[in-house]
Amino acid sequence: MNDATLTAAQRALPTPDRVCAAPEWARVEFISDLHLRPEDPDTASAWLHYLEHGRFDALFILGDLFELWFGDDMLQRPNATPDSTLLQRSVAALAAASARAPIYLMHGNRDFLLGSAFAETSGVRLIADPCVLEYAGQRWLLSHGDAWCLEDRSYQSFRQMVRAPDWQRGFLARPLAEREALARMARHTSESQRSVGSGSGSGSGSGSGNGSTTGAAQAAGPDYADLDAVTVCDWLRATACQTLIHGHTHRPGLHDLGLGLQRLVLSDWCGLSQPPRREVLRLDRLGQFSRLSPEQATAQTPAVPPPTAQPPAAHMAAAQAAAAPLPRPAA
Repeated sequence: MNDATLTAAQRALPTPDRVCAAPEWARVEFISDLHLRPEDPDTASAWLHYLEHGRFDALFILGDLFELWFGDDMLQRPNATPDSTLLQRSVAALAAASARAPIYLMHGNRDFLLGSAFAETSGVRLIADPCVLEYAGQRWLLSHGDAWCLEDRSYQSFRQMVRAPDWQRGFLARPLAEREALARMARHTSESQRSVGSGSGSGSGSGSGNGSTTGAAQAAGPDYADLDAVTVCDWLRATACQTLIHGHTHRPGLHDLGLGLQRLVLSDWCGLSQPPRREVLRLDRLGQFSRLSPEQATAQTPAVPPPTAQPPAAHMAAAQAAAAPLPRPAA
């Protein structure tokens, strides 16, 4: 892929990160879009139980673990609140789980300010978006997904602004209480705009990186723009991958992109919906996927549903043969 063909949004992304699986990994699991917050206690309980009893050999959290994140100094708030209590319990559970198996965390559009202090305290390993996972004899492209929702131009402009180091330094220099107020105000504005523009196919969660829906709106699921198929295929070919695994859109599914390429979309977690939405995607050492409930994923003898169909293995060689150099960020 020639650099001249890349869009501005593509150039804004870093060079793909890379994770090589350890030989002993038999279960690699993926989750995203938990949007942890006190207003959804069922999701918080399911999350903490999953971490405590998880049977994964590696876990990848592909963005939006938290509903709001406005700086790692949230970990140091002296007064207990529902938010801080959930945060402290989550950090402790992550630290215990990451002592048993590696946990990789990618930024989402809600929690992109998660930093090194959080990673050190929780034991997670921060990975860039996108990231290439080498496992089961294949290469898997991982992303949160919001960077490739190119139809939502206003969000892409916002994303480019708030991901800039200068903007983040300025925002994080503000007092914690001021940052929290700004984040919550931006979330309220985003909710109002989505309520008015429901069905527009846009709205990727802007506003201090913490745009949100709550209550019935989140239970129904947001109306995010979908990923640009051409861009996804370009990145898959450029990284010699045949499968993209991503979250963000809250529309779980398997999309055949042709020529042996596919897109696997993770589910969000929401205890406010009926029935509740909670799902773990498990990849085994044969390269087969299963979609499991957290209860199935933590069971000692899980009842695993039939694995998700995979493209013919011959396509992998074709994808590698057609691979272009890795995309590079703008200077």
